[in-house]
Amino acid sequence: MPADATHSAWAIRGQFFAAGALFATWGVQVPMVKAHHGLSEQTLALAMLAAGLGSITGLTQAGRIVGRLGPRNVALMTGLVAALAITLLLATTQYAALLLLMFTFGITASLFDVAVNVAASEIERQANRPLMSGFHGLFSLGGMAGAGLGSAMQGLGVSPTMHLLTAGVACGLLTIWGCLHMHAGRDVQSGGGMVLPRGVLGLIGVLAALGLLCEGAIYDWSVLYMHESLQATPSTAALAYASFSGAMAATRFAGDWVRAQLSSVRLVQICGALAALGMALTLMTDKPMVALLGFALIGLGLANVVPVLFSAAARVPGVAPADGIAAVAALGYLGMMAGPPLIGVVAEWHTLSSGMALVMLFAATLSLAARRALGHDR
Repeated sequence: MPADATHSAWAIRGQFFAAGALFATWGVQVPMVKAHHGLSEQTLALAMLAAGLGSITGLTQAGRIVGRLGPRNVALMTGLVAALAITLLLATTQYAALLLLMFTFGITASLFDVAVNVAASEIERQANRPLMSGFHGLFSLGGMAGAGLGSAMQGLGVSPTMHLLTAGVACGLLTIWGCLHMHAGRDVQSGGGMVLPRGVLGLIGVLAALGLLCEGAIYDWSVLYMHESLQATPSTAALAYASFSGAMAATRFAGDWVRAQLSSVRLVQICGALAALGMALTLMTDKPMVALLGFALIGLGLANVVPVLFSAAARVPGVAPADGIAAVAALGYLGMMAGPPLIGVVAEWHTLSSGMALVMLFAATLSLAARRALGHDR
């Protein structure tokens, strides 16, 4: 890989780290956001839905925006706004303001996601070898660091507002650093609007929806599940996110080697099965430490799903990488958007455990559908 590409790769890794830390900061503070705004599971699910709607809104124009402005400029603008939205989550008690913040976070986080994945796919193309899992490993490492910071600050008695401010400022500064050192790269071609996920893109997108549905459920509900269903302390409950992200990060750092050894079909089949097994273990135990092991197994299973699918989307013949990733990400975010609110509705009508059982179902479906969606990808 050329020296400037290597330098740019580390800057892009920093962007992935910042994105993961922001998602973790939200995940850790879900119980406090619920209490601060006096929300039920259903109204909390609607706030999550607002973020999902924002994500889909952003993704409908992601190919055009990244194509026109370039990945570096889009990452800078959207990364900073996303960090600000997270920082302000507890700045008001107005539910409408919370919905607006979540919608804004959804738009900017989705555009940021496409921008850094397009930049990463270009680096992978230049290197002519699998690299995407390593980039996504930094997202998971950021999630682990963000959750660990939240757990530590809660254990020390630091206010949630100060935690959000600290995390938001740190992620904003990291975004600025990454963009300053990120190579502008070649022009990103786009058809000018969203490419509908038909055919191969549609099948890849369905897998992305299943995988991100499971990921979103863990991001948004794992801490609350530990706290309310297993009566874990707030600091222990926060470790659910950390164990999931830590296992995902460790697996992703080895993922590029694994991708070179296994076909996409076989890898995704194994991933879905492991995630389903981890969720089953979590639901079968009443011991928080065993549940943490289950969440780690889910992270192990889901680790390479999105990197494999985004790389496949960037390689679809006749489709620009920005458009392919945006199309697959749109279906993926639909899964992430639908999953957490669906779990919230089931929790409202029955129990949170019943809602979380959907993760096991969708992970098993992901495994079974892999051959049909990725049979062409060698």
